[in-house]
Amino acid sequence: MTEATAHWQHIQCDEHGGVEAIEGAVINEMKWRLYVNRRHLVSFMCTPTDLHELALGFLQGEDLIGGLADIISLKVYEDEHRVYWYMPELGMNGVLTMQVCEESVGAIDVRLTHPLPDDLPPETLTSGCGGGVTFRDLEQAGQPLASSLAATPAQLMDLVRHLNDSAILYREVRGVHTSALADPMRLLVVKEDVGRHNTLDKIRGAALLTGLPTRDRILVTTGRVSSEMMTKAVRMGTPIVVSRTSPTALSVRLADAWGITLVGYARGRRLSVYTHPQRLGVTIPPPVPNG
Repeated sequence: MTEATAHWQHIQCDEHGGVEAIEGAVINEMKWRLYVNRRHLVSFMCTPTDLHELALGFLQGEDLIGGLADIISLKVYEDEHRVYWYMPELGMNGVLTMQVCEESVGAIDVRLTHPLPDDLPPETLTSGCGGGVTFRDLEQAGQPLASSLAATPAQLMDLVRHLNDSAILYREVRGVHTSALADPMRLLVVKEDVGRHNTLDKIRGAALLTGLPTRDRILVTTGRVSSEMMTKAVRMGTPIVVSRTSPTALSVRLADAWGITLVGYARGRRLSVYTHPQRLGVTIPPPVPNG
């Protein structure tokens, strides 16, 4: 149930009428239901890997937990004979072989030390691949990030190249996004998923479990930077966000308001800086006069 890819034979055709049977694979995309204190909170469409990190990152990003101390237990019902179980009070953190009822498979069950808020607003379906979900107003202005983090354009281009080298699933089957938490010199955490927003939740969950700070870091991603991506970035405290592709107009406005340096189209030897270029040691040149 939690395999990242699925075997699939397909036919490859060329323009000259050639046909070849290919033994290959496609990326898995599955629906996983998140229950918190026995309440069905949301469902994720995601690549079924690192699901405990996905759940933890999502809950922390929505301010439903402050840290691991808020978790009594977390179970991922991977299949009818296997459960990932995190229960810090008993020192449990791993996969157990045990009998699971069929109805539980595909569920993530989290028990908190505190109740969920009574006034939890309706969820918002975002524009992310696979349908990202948030309970927050994506356009609500937050406090600008105060950070002394700086990087050069050359360092960001190196990080993107390292990200491409780390995209194991992408090289195998395509159709998947890769994101990383980094400092100016190296990638610290790398995650892949069919949903670009899921990669950021998985990164945040992995950082939470290992005690790795996300503040004053760099987020590097292969996916389009949309509003929910920027919202996750500001909540992680990352003042530089870099993508191989484009940002949306709303994400640019949010990055500008939140003091985040937003970089797009970081490919080869070029990149585009949309907001707060001073962190990269560059300034916007004056416009060329007409005539």
